[in-house]
Amino acid sequence: MGGSGGDAAQANTKAAELVSQKPEVIVANGTLLLAAVRNETSTIPIVFVVIADPIGQGFVSSFAHPGGNITGFTSFEFGIGAKWLELVKEILPELGRIAFIFNPEAGPFAEKFVQSIEPLAHSLGVRLMVTPTRDADEIDRALAAVSGEPKGGLIVNPDAFTNANRGLIISLAARYRLPATYGLRFCVADGGLLSYGPEFYETWRRAPSYVDKILKGANPGDLPIQQPTKFELIINLKTAKALSLTIPPQLLDRADELIE
Repeated sequence: MGGSGGDAAQANTKAAELVSQKPEVIVANGTLLLAAVRNETSTIPIVFVVIADPIGQGFVSSFAHPGGNITGFTSFEFGIGAKWLELVKEILPELGRIAFIFNPEAGPFAEKFVQSIEPLAHSLGVRLMVTPTRDADEIDRALAAVSGEPKGGLIVNPDAFTNANRGLIISLAARYRLPATYGLRFCVADGGLLSYGPEFYETWRRAPSYVDKILKGANPGDLPIQQPTKFELIINLKTAKALSLTIPPQLLDRADELIE
């Protein structure tokens, strides 16, 4: 189950329709969809993927013993936020401020990324601008506010809303000439500058193993939450050239994929 586009009402509608069909197992992608399905059923087993903070968001009680009818695969560990800032600073040494945009409904876990970014931003002398965005106008205003002088950059929270609006974010980052980093590869494939995060499809490949176990009688509450095992750095060289950015050789060497 996926594709809410960051719209809570749409997620609720999809969840109600799905649960009414009484499936044996539900696979839910993203915070809004998981929350919607959980509100519809406490008995049908649910396997989630691409959830950043299942404990903090109240979906499960622990990683080792989730309890209830929910288990699955997390998408991030929150210390990666500092890595996103490091990457932008490495590409743009004169970075003076950076915007972190997120959607409060689709990405309530964003604060935990910010907690890892803030200390590094302070030590680097970079002003961190944390900006909630709920529509296209707010995205535009957030990116406009960090452009200009001192040199600005952008970190995009990996939530369903920013993913659904990545085309707009990428085009605005180009217009305002902002080096931007994302958490998921497909944002870079679509023209974003760089991403660092878990190998997205690897998470999806692991999910069927839990579906199989549940269909064979396993209790989802007894299946431990699995964390990412593979991370990848993707850089779009065409976008770097358009922004007149020179990617340091050591960063090129560390990249898992270069898009030209």
